[in-house]
Amino acid sequence: MDNILRIGTLVGGNDAVKVIPQIVKHGFESFNLTFWQSSGNTDLGELSRKVRELADEHDFVISAISVFGNPLTGEGDNADTLATWERLIDHAHLFGTNLVSGFTGRLPGRPIDESIHRFKEIFGELAKRAADKGIRIAFENCDMGGTWETGDWNIAHNPAAWDLMFNAVPEDNIGLEWEPCHQMVSLIDPIPQLRKWVSKVFHVHGKDATIAWDIVKEHGIHGKQPFVWHRTPGFGDTNWTDIISILRQHGYQGTIDIEGWHDPVYRGELEMMGQVHALNYLKRCRGGDFVPNPV
Repeated sequence: MDNILRIGTLVGGNDAVKVIPQIVKHGFESFNLTFWQSSGNTDLGELSRKVRELADEHDFVISAISVFGNPLTGEGDNADTLATWERLIDHAHLFGTNLVSGFTGRLPGRPIDESIHRFKEIFGELAKRAADKGIRIAFENCDMGGTWETGDWNIAHNPAAWDLMFNAVPEDNIGLEWEPCHQMVSLIDPIPQLRKWVSKVFHVHGKDATIAWDIVKEHGIHGKQPFVWHRTPGFGDTNWTDIISILRQHGYQGTIDIEGWHDPVYRGELEMMGQVHALNYLKRCRGGDFVPNPV
């Protein structure tokens, strides 16, 4: 199983014990546990114990544990985000994973390059803390509505920003939590980008996009008409066989975990229908289930 590139999905950390037993039967092989801005009062030791019991029973792995907030400011609802990064780094091994992921954060309303000094200050220390425990850090490539000039959440959504980030903190244990969708919304072709950056890709989120090029050509990207939609894999524009081939050719050892709850069609009561389709589609793209060679 560990050689075939597991396919899984994202589950909220506080919902994991309730949700995983309901959906693991569909064939999910890994789970990325997520927290929004803070892990709050969650007892991570107790949660890890319960999740590991489920993992032993159902033969899945925890691919990563994540917090999505702004650790660079420590303001408002992000007051506990940095401390949550620290807690997840300290507890990751209990979940059987060596990966903690999330947003970089950014200085709100400022250009990306003006956040690099603060990024270096915060993640230079977190990278050392993680390295001491054998943990890697990965940044999701989501713009959260931001641009180069302004934004509130994350600077890790553009390859020019990645150059700045990895030059500022040149540690081997920091990398990317990559997906094609977040590049496609910026009209970046994800395939050549993956070939270039694959050595820094520590985790892959299974989310795709559909680009309406006819709308782009007629109305541009600043009109009132939507021109791109986040999609569940199997319903978007990306050839995931190519993505998996590139990952395997470069020795990728992680998983692909479906990031659902974004598709404009397979949503609401159709959410899990879409996710299970994506699960089976991605398994086909990897070549199906493992088949041993003859002796």
